[in-house]
Amino acid sequence: MPLELFLDLYSPPCRAIYIFARKNGIPFELRPVDLGRGEHLKPEFLKVNPLRKLPALKDGDFLLAESVAILLYLSHKYQAATHWYPSELQARARVDEYLAWQHTAVQLPASNVYLCKSLLPHFSGQPVDPVQLDRLLGKLKPALQHLDGEVLAAKPFLATEQLSLADLMAFTELMQPTAVGCDIFQDWPRLAAWRARVEAALGPELVQDAHRLVLQPRDPRDAQRDPKLAQELVQRLLERLS
Repeated sequence: MPLELFLDLYSPPCRAIYIFARKNGIPFELRPVDLGRGEHLKPEFLKVNPLRKLPALKDGDFLLAESVAILLYLSHKYQAATHWYPSELQARARVDEYLAWQHTAVQLPASNVYLCKSLLPHFSGQPVDPVQLDRLLGKLKPALQHLDGEVLAAKPFLATEQLSLADLMAFTELMQPTAVGCDIFQDWPRLAAWRARVEAALGPELVQDAHRLVLQPRDPRDAQRDPKLAQELVQRLLERLS
């Protein structure tokens, strides 16, 4: 049985795994799971991940969740180039340091900006709340300031002198608000230059392919197909963003 990856490419961690697998020539079957339609809540998906979260991996009888764990598993199993996850102890520790830090410092606030700017208006039918959006952008600012003013002042990539899993995760996370019109790179020149380096290293065609969904407007009919689910999603989004 080929490796199966359960992904929704609207999700930054899912895109990171998709890009990593494609870039490293890892053979896999893509199993799309639409978060916006609640497919991660269906009984068939709970057999893959009872936590009801994406991404998820199925390798024969082996099941694995959590994006960082999946990236490390793929890196080890397929012996990816060492720049992704260095063998040298301190370089590897720098990658680990970023991957541990980014969940709350980057992933959460960047995703919340996206949810406020795109997903909440899509499912609620209401315009973007500019006050709320500004507040959420403010929560992302300390991480951007740290990356631009300190981390990237010392080296070209986030953890080492080469592209690593840290850069891949950061890139997909920071593209999330950027894709819906909140260009968080424009005020941070080192971060903008880093983005260009990452895109060049990954390959523009692969980056475009992975971000195709998030870069295009959502189909307004999606919110009308299941009004009850849309209402539930709106309530969850409001609770998360409050």
